[in-house]
Amino acid sequence: MTNSAYIPLTSIDSLIPALLIDRNAPLDVLHANATARVLAVTQLMETFSSRDVQHADAIDLKQLATTAMILLRDGCDLLNVLGWRLQPT
Repeated sequence: MTNSAYIPLTSIDSLIPALLIDRNAPLDVLHANATARVLAVTQLMETFSSRDVQHADAIDLKQLATTAMILLRDGCDLLNVLGWRLQPT
C-alpha cells in the first residue's frame, strides 16, 4: 500500500487517475461505498438471471459486463483499503 493519502481506483487503466479513494476515510464510509457497488452488481446479475437473454444484443451484453466489471473492481479496491485499515499495527 502506498504512503499517499489517496489510492487510485484500478477499474480504469490510466496514467493520471481521476477517481481516488481517501485511505483515511472513516471505516463505515469505505464499507458503505464498497457495499453500494457490490449491491448494484448483485442486482444487475439478479436481473440477468431472471431474464431470457438468448436474443440479447452482443454490444448490450458487453456494455453491461463492462459496467459490472467497473463496479466490482471499485468495490474490491474499497474493500482492499478497508482490509488494510483493519490490520493490527
